[in-house]
Amino acid sequence: MKKSSVVKIDPDIMSGTPCFAGTRVPVRSLIDYIEGGDTLGEFLEQFPTVSRKQAVAYLEESAANLEKSLQSA
Repeated sequence: MKKSSVVKIDPDIMSGTPCFAGTRVPVRSLIDYIEGGDTLGEFLEQFPTVSRKQAVAYLEESAANLEKSLQSA
């Protein structure tokens, strides 16, 4: 799943906050859940409009971007 199909930034949706595509759920919510010790399953239960595929793709893309930035540092 391409990042562009996972995250949408639209000034008309949540004032341009990056959200999972097709939802009004900010991607930051997933990060907050993980940081708080919750599981991916718990996040998905609270935000049923986000698919597991979207959440995993976002996490994988984020990890790849982090790895890339660390390699170029």
